[in-house]
Amino acid sequence: MNARLAPPIPACPMAPAAAFIEACALDVSAFKPGNVSHDSPGHGMTADDFLLSAAAAAPPLADPALGVGERIYRAIEATHRAVACNTNLGIVLLAAPLIHAAQNRRPGETLAGRLHHTLAGLDREDAEWAYRAICLAAPAGLGTSPRHDVRTRPAVSLLTAMAEAAQRDRIACQYANGYADIFASGLPALRRERIRLGSDERAGVLVYLGYLAEFPDSHVARKHGLATAERVQGMARSCLDELSRCPDWRSVRTRIEALDQAFKSAAINPGTSADLTVATWLADRLGHAGRDMKSNQARNEKRDV
Repeated sequence: MNARLAPPIPACPMAPAAAFIEACALDVSAFKPGNVSHDSPGHGMTADDFLLSAAAAAPPLADPALGVGERIYRAIEATHRAVACNTNLGIVLLAAPLIHAAQNRRPGETLAGRLHHTLAGLDREDAEWAYRAICLAAPAGLGTSPRHDVRTRPAVSLLTAMAEAAQRDRIACQYANGYADIFASGLPALRRERIRLGSDERAGVLVYLGYLAEFPDSHVARKHGLATAERVQGMARSCLDELSRCPDWRSVRTRIEALDQAFKSAAINPGTSADLTVATWLADRLGHAGRDMKSNQARNEKRDV
């Protein structure tokens, strides 16, 4: 695929609510195979459902008077009033700590560094709010757990509960590992592909496929079983290998349309990989680290010349 000039990157971090809404808008603008977009509705949802959800969830997520757990619950409560389906539980679970960290970041401090403090400060009250949010959203495939089940009153902090679930849920894993997937893999890929392709939406498609190829999607595993999630992972790897040989985006689009049809015909929605992609756009907009952003961009520009 031919290199293009990269679109401008914000010179300074965006306001949290605006950053969240923009990340969610990019989510449905990008043609992510198996997921919902303007060009490809599915799973009983449309792009408008996600845009309405984003507008409803943004104010409580960005409310500096609320703790992380209450932001999660208030955002899901607002979403529940706006749409009749679970569109954004994973997105909200990932966004709340990121936005809290961005709002409390000190001069010279990276978003990842402040996020570490945000996650370490999560307590049992945060867990109570988050448990309520998960029960209200009622995500498909939600089972029971012998320890820290969301239908019971939590006896531990939200961070501890997420660490307990980390092996079976990639969103919970982000709480336990400091959002390592996003900061170490997703953000560098987004910035590299944005420079190469000249489009946030196109770059996001490759970030999404990268997440899907890297690990079995948790949402697919909950609904269809681990074997299916691993098969989907293999399909994503094969797709990325084919895309690397595509001469232009038209060829890429043909390949991902075929994968989208294959996933949707089997009712497969890699929702966790999509949620991580939204969080990657959000972290990018909030400002991972101004200095790191410029150095990464400079390295990528040299590589793509």
